[in-house]
Amino acid sequence: MSTNKIQPVVDFDFAHLKWWWKEIRRPEEFDLTAELASQCTPDTKDRGEHRASRESIREQWYLASRFPSEVHVELLDREVIPDPYVAFHEHDVQWVGETEWLYTCTFDALASKGVERRLVFDGLDTLCDIYLNDTKILQTDNAFRQYTYSDAACVLKEKGNVLLFHFRCAKKYAKEQELVYGKVRAGSTNLGDPSRVYLRKPQYDWRWDWGPELMTCGPYRGIRLTTYSVCIDKLAFHPSAKLTVANGVYDLSLSVDLRAIGQDATLRDVKVVTTLRDADAPQTLVDVFESVGLDTSNGTSKSVASWQRLQEKGVEPWWPVGHGKQKRYIVETRILGPDGTLIDSVSKVIGFRSVELVQEPLEEADQYGTGSTFLFKVNGVEMFMGGSNWIPADNFLTTITDERYRAWLELMRDGGQNMIRIWGGGIYEPDVFYDLCDELGLLVWQDFQFACGVYPAHDAFVDSVRQEAEYNVKRLRHHPSLALFCGNNEDYQMVLQWGDVSDFPAIVIYEEVLPEVVLALTGGTVPYHRGSPYGGKGWDTSDPTVGDVHQWNIWGGKELPWQEYGRLGGRFVSEFGIPAFPVMGTVKHWMRGVDPREWYAQSKAIAQHTRAGAYERRFAIVMNENFRVTEDLEKHAFNTQVMQAEAVGYAYRVWKREWRSEGKRYCGGVLVWQLNDCWPVVSWALVDYFLNPKPSFYVIKRELASLTVGVIREVIQDRPNDRPKQFYEYGATRSAGAKLHIWATRTGGQDSGPLNARLDIQYFDLEDPDWHKAHDFANAAQASTFAVSPNGTTELGTFECPEPGPLREGVYNRPGSTTSSGRVVVSARLLHPETGEVLARFVDWPQPYRVLDIPGASDAGVEIEVEGAPEDGDYALVKVRAKRPIKCLWLSVDSDEGGAAQAVRWSDNALDVVPGDEQVVTVKGWDGGKDKGAKVDWKILQN
Repeated sequence: MSTNKIQPVVDFDFAHLKWWWKEIRRPEEFDLTAELASQCTPDTKDRGEHRASRESIREQWYLASRFPSEVHVELLDREVIPDPYVAFHEHDVQWVGETEWLYTCTFDALASKGVERRLVFDGLDTLCDIYLNDTKILQTDNAFRQYTYSDAACVLKEKGNVLLFHFRCAKKYAKEQELVYGKVRAGSTNLGDPSRVYLRKPQYDWRWDWGPELMTCGPYRGIRLTTYSVCIDKLAFHPSAKLTVANGVYDLSLSVDLRAIGQDATLRDVKVVTTLRDADAPQTLVDVFESVGLDTSNGTSKSVASWQRLQEKGVEPWWPVGHGKQKRYIVETRILGPDGTLIDSVSKVIGFRSVELVQEPLEEADQYGTGSTFLFKVNGVEMFMGGSNWIPADNFLTTITDERYRAWLELMRDGGQNMIRIWGGGIYEPDVFYDLCDELGLLVWQDFQFACGVYPAHDAFVDSVRQEAEYNVKRLRHHPSLALFCGNNEDYQMVLQWGDVSDFPAIVIYEEVLPEVVLALTGGTVPYHRGSPYGGKGWDTSDPTVGDVHQWNIWGGKELPWQEYGRLGGRFVSEFGIPAFPVMGTVKHWMRGVDPREWYAQSKAIAQHTRAGAYERRFAIVMNENFRVTEDLEKHAFNTQVMQAEAVGYAYRVWKREWRSEGKRYCGGVLVWQLNDCWPVVSWALVDYFLNPKPSFYVIKRELASLTVGVIREVIQDRPNDRPKQFYEYGATRSAGAKLHIWATRTGGQDSGPLNARLDIQYFDLEDPDWHKAHDFANAAQASTFAVSPNGTTELGTFECPEPGPLREGVYNRPGSTTSSGRVVVSARLLHPETGEVLARFVDWPQPYRVLDIPGASDAGVEIEVEGAPEDGDYALVKVRAKRPIKCLWLSVDSDEGGAAQAVRWSDNALDVVPGDEQVVTVKGWDGGKDKGAKVDWKILQN
């Protein structure tokens, strides 16, 4: 082919078209002609006489409200169904997932000789027969991959092409497959019907223990028509950025591979131009690589550019948040004709980094034994991972805007977290998610989409999975944030726990297919892990010395006290958590229209929005063990939030302590279950569906700061018992005293030297406001100033908790010989040795909270001062003080408790405050904060 006949590539986005939808008339007798002949409702905002109904949607086409589209969203828009996120309406919409649905549009195709046309479908959910001009061109059964149709048969016309999607019933298909291949186990009964494993569709659609059963369907991602004589295969375009480290010196290199598609892909005279630009300043050209001719006729990718030692051109590494800058670069390749005409182009944003999953033998044992590490080394630096698990942010994926993704991930970054695990029962997120992680410095642990089940491995299924994996690895491999591909979520663990599964066919997927795809397509730049959890002999998923663990013996499993987290860790804890209520505004959202008599914690309406298995018994255990029983719903909800914050905060604190030092990395990371929700619900989430953080979000933020101080109180008993070591006893066992174990941990940054800090310890009596004592280092064996080691833990010492004297006459004194240290709140702070600036703080309270005489709100002497926003600022300063120790001071403003996505953002909250230690927080997005003296609402833990 002579290059002067090559036409520029034209991409047409189907989002610009009018799309129509309807329910199929008779699923058992699909009549394409009759369905297309159905009347289209007028395209008008005044729906009046054209209002949709359960009956009319079978007879008429309705204009889609958006594209991409999902059928529940369209039905909501037309008021055919109630909001399934409110009250009990989830059950009123189950029929939607039990029938079949149609979508259609009409479009024109460019007419030109010597060109080819391809229709590209980026995401169809899930079972879809695709018709073009009455001809069935494709049949899809995998929501996780791209499908393409090349119009070799010339079905396309120049004008009036009709594209129709027939979405078949996913539930029915899964049950039919179950009849063919057999019923298998797939999690507990609250994880959906086991037949879900037979269909490559988001597994949480079948229900999960935090989400509703909503069987979605529709064209949920983009569709485009590409017209070309020669074009670049965008998916195969592979800029491979590499970073190597030798003696602390970084070497950066880049190779770019490209594959062309077309009638004749041997192009002798074209010019191929590849540029490298700074993403922060795209006008800044780092370098350009040019070549003439492009031979990809055998269908394989070929190198079109290669650079070595790019650091000499000023190129810098990409670092995770907290360790350096997130430098990104734009790689663009253009194919130009001899006259300079642009034929096609493609670009991707990359970063230069290296990621290693380090699993090396530990020579010195910890409480579990030796085993091996499980840690991430980025750019040659061992880094502690602190983060969250991520589920899809909505059951209706087409409603998640780019802005909403940004709000979620910025919240995560601002919460001090550096890793997000995309859980295997949801979706591979859209490109914008990973782009934002690159920008914000959040490392991504990416599960392949298998969760809690015995998946099949017959030939057709494995072939579909291979194509799914190849598509998503190619799509994601250039992202510097991508740190790990993982084979599945809890499939190995489930088989081990059940003990009665004789056949585990999907091993071939997790141990052969997926690692082969990852290695072949990434060249080893992204590690692969078989499953989560996984490790130990015979892939023992509960071995704390090898691999990662999911710790569910607190809340679930053995239902142990959360104070036992310290002995229930592992080399990497990739799941753990405790549920809590969301803010009351979110509860009010789902309680709309519910009988007022349902406003109590054990009501039917609360049960509808609490999906955790056996949650009544499990809440009763952890709540009654730690807090006084209350019948007030709002107080109960707040107490669950305090409980969650205390529990997960303690876990982060003690497991992060085990990031000891090089060669003693006994815990490489902690990822809480879970960051987010997909609907309004009582769940493990740190942040509710409307992006309202719970107290746990802020407690974890403080625990993941680059410098933290930790305290564990070990209560001395007069006899052995089986209670948590933090508990004071007032029954048959009597508490005789308490020791305070204090340490500091540093993570983040690249400082290689120690940090000098002064330890300050203050003691306060909960029941005697006049008793206050500072630890006297002048007359103690320990020094008050410490050199805190970088990237590890420094033990600061063990201290006796002081005992206040008897309370004044007339005040209740506990009888017997129990230590009075059970009244003492301990404040530990690390101070700058010269300026006295507070570098880190932690307040340790005696436990359990239910036995404490906590000062009431009226006696605590809480003082809140609003300074107002500076003229050039978008935030207000809020200073908080207290005359008595207070736990979980929760600050809010009028616009901060609603059932909608909130703009108000606090820099810190859920504060433990002691006398003499003023804390200052900022609040953004609060209009009232512009005025000095503006009112801030607050509440605290009270008995």
